[in-house]
Amino acid sequence: AGERPGFIDDVFAALAAVVAERGAGQRYFEVTANAQFTNVFVAVDDATAAIAYAFVDGELQPPAPKQTGAEGATFAAADVVYDPALVLSGVTGDLPNSQVDAISVYGDGVGATYVLAATSEVGGFLDIVVGPEGQVLSVDPV
Repeated sequence: AGERPGFIDDVFAALAAVVAERGAGQRYFEVTANAQFTNVFVAVDDATAAIAYAFVDGELQPPAPKQTGAEGATFAAADVVYDPALVLSGVTGDLPNSQVDAISVYGDGVGATYVLAATSEVGGFLDIVVGPEGQVLSVDPV
């Protein structure tokens, strides 16, 4: 299926950088990685606020100001268990002419959910929920 984009691995590197900066035990609302950068939204204040970090070119940038009013399920870094070598396999097998533009990890109440943002060969945009080994669980046009 070809080489995977580097941003697939950046999720793990960005989470490690946040742990190095803030310490272990962090909870996250979301991590989204694309070719330009990775955003990490750290849940703080009992998951009622978020602090956003950008991870750019292998470096964690200073945090954005705390955003209050956050809500939603969170996850721990240990919940991110997708296999970088396989996470795209279902999409590349089922939609070989589509391009994966980003990966997002969201809390789902019991762990993490993985969503691939893809551009179809005819120009449409898709959100594709995949399992940790790339199995396609759902596809939604955006």
